[in-house]
Amino acid sequence: KLQVPSRGDKVRLMEMSKKNASLALENQLKEEHGTNAKVMELLTKLQEELELSRPPKRIECFDISNIQGTDNVASMVVFEHSVAKKSDYRTFKIKTVEGEPNDFASMKEVVTRRFKRLQEENKPFPDLVIIDGGKGQLGAAVEALMELAVEGQDIIGLAKKQEEVYKPGRSNPHLLPRRSESLHLLQRVRDEAHRFAITFHRKLRAK
Repeated sequence: KLQVPSRGDKVRLMEMSKKNASLALENQLKEEHGTNAKVMELLTKLQEELELSRPPKRIECFDISNIQGTDNVASMVVFEHSVAKKSDYRTFKIKTVEGEPNDFASMKEVVTRRFKRLQEENKPFPDLVIIDGGKGQLGAAVEALMELAVEGQDIIGLAKKQEEVYKPGRSNPHLLPRRSESLHLLQRVRDEAHRFAITFHRKLRAK
């Protein structure tokens, strides 16, 4: 039975329930809006600090792993709106590099494979690509994009030693303040790519 009270305590209970539900929804919407606004503020700040063409809502980061010179592999992690999107993570077994590890050639292969697939599937490119490494790794990735005729792609290299940010065509690195939220986001993405690559590498070695 469905009953619709018209007077008494049950009516007051219904009104209280509606009021509580309305307040709960209002608070949730405020919280979500505040979070989204904060994320956009962070991404816009990162855009300005790194002179990117747009806020990096989707970031893809690549890392090479060849512990003790075996099982040369790579990882790609994805962050959307500063949050990890694990369903889009990818791992790669390096196919073109044999013998001694070569991080530059490996990076070029992985970036080539990733962007070639995006082209073939007619999917949008990421807003920002982060390469785990300095000038050499970044140069290899840029070479891959040039050979695929990919233009206007925002891409940086993040070197671990001094957390230096390298950009194509610039010899001197860009240094973000140590306490910068932008740098913390880049570090978080890079560290996740490194963790994911090592995990994949260990699985292969275990097999």
